[in-house]
Amino acid sequence: MIGFALSTLLDNQRGPGNRRVPGNRRVPLVVVVAILIAGTVAARLRGYRIGGSLVVRCQQGHLFTTIWIPGASLKAIRLGWWRFQRCPVGHHWSLVRPVREADLTEDERRAAHEIRDVRIP
Repeated sequence: MIGFALSTLLDNQRGPGNRRVPGNRRVPLVVVVAILIAGTVAARLRGYRIGGSLVVRCQQGHLFTTIWIPGASLKAIRLGWWRFQRCPVGHHWSLVRPVREADLTEDERRAAHEIRDVRIP
């Protein structure tokens, strides 16, 4: 989806005579990368371990560990802070969101680390 939006944006960046303006292709890419980095830094400052293995909670309350890499996902549909992916605990598709491990009990943390989903981002 981001690729489509970027290509549309890039197609609209044309100069006089409908010629492409050199150098403008890098601007949207730089903006997207800057937004991803800023979001990751902000999440880490708030106590989330974004950028690797992360404990998440589905809408039904199940906890499990998944790989959460900003800007990349092959097994989920990214929807901002949430992702739509398969829950390996309840065997259903659901929105999942990151959870701060500091907010979990020791039993919840242990259970979440025991259940991992598919090991691809």
